[in-house]
Amino acid sequence: MEAYKRWVRSNKDYVHSLESLANGLTWLLPERFSASEIGPEAVTTILGIITAINEHIIDTTPIQKGIGSLEPNPFPYSLCISALKDLETLVEVVAQQYCGDDKKWNFIAITEATKVLVRLALFRNSGFKMLLHGGETLNVEKPSDNSSSQHRVGGFPGPGGNHVPGYLRNPEGRALSALNRFGENARMISQPSWLQRIQQQQSIMEPPTPAVERPTLSTVLSEKGVNGALFVMGEVLCITRPLIYVLFIRKYGIRSWIPWFLSLGVDFMGFSFLSLVTKSRHGGQEKYFALSVSEKDELKRRKLLWALYLMRDPFFSKYTRQRLERTGKMLEPVPVIGFLTEKLVELVIGAQTRYTYMSGS
Repeated sequence: MEAYKRWVRSNKDYVHSLESLANGLTWLLPERFSASEIGPEAVTTILGIITAINEHIIDTTPIQKGIGSLEPNPFPYSLCISALKDLETLVEVVAQQYCGDDKKWNFIAITEATKVLVRLALFRNSGFKMLLHGGETLNVEKPSDNSSSQHRVGGFPGPGGNHVPGYLRNPEGRALSALNRFGENARMISQPSWLQRIQQQQSIMEPPTPAVERPTLSTVLSEKGVNGALFVMGEVLCITRPLIYVLFIRKYGIRSWIPWFLSLGVDFMGFSFLSLVTKSRHGGQEKYFALSVSEKDELKRRKLLWALYLMRDPFFSKYTRQRLERTGKMLEPVPVIGFLTEKLVELVIGAQTRYTYMSGS
């Protein structure tokens, strides 16, 4: 297994290309959206789990821990969430074929509840940091993040400055730094070997830098007050939204507007809470959350996912599907374009029944 991990980490681009090609070809399987689609869906699920394992291997590449770094989670939460998302569609297909359209929502609700529990555990164990892509991507600080997020831990901005010192931004500073390193190397060479061995032993005996303790819920509430509570509520609403949606579909049916409007309301409320506590006000005394670049991108992603409500019933059946079919018939006489449009509409209609109610988190 270690040899496979080393191979994946050293051939990331090649692995990503193969995964993209394989996942793209699965959409062209002959019985992808037919009544007997268990086989093609099983292939898609297996490929998805393999992709998730490879991504987990790449994301958990060992790096040198710096001062004030958090200990990684021993449990692979992101891998577990990705595997559950890939299994969910297969569970739906199997349940629909053997239990019927109505009872399949019981199995879907169980799967969604499992995802909610795993995501809530990840949210807590990560120090109440924003979940990226529903927890499938690790929310860790990267060197490419801006200076304001270089020393953030658990969503709290910490002391520290720019990653590159100011005196190294000009040629004179870099020259002085090079001369300083040359002098240090010369001094090490001139030192006796016995003295160097003593210094190495002392450095080995020094205790490692303790990791920063993860913030708890009480820490977040005491440090951030009302904003901390709103942030936690916003994330919890985002995490539980798919389960709420599925439970109300199970109760009222897929054609009812109640689950649609309720899910949209939960999405809007959660996003509003997060936007409120992450936007600073001029002259205000409140403590707001400082977001990293990846967390800002996550908020943009969640806002874009609101477009999926156009693909969810009953809105899709009453409005979107009619527009798609009308466009397909209009372009049908056009060579090549008509065929491609027909195939695209077929894929969209088939995917709508599987991949819209659970997306958006």
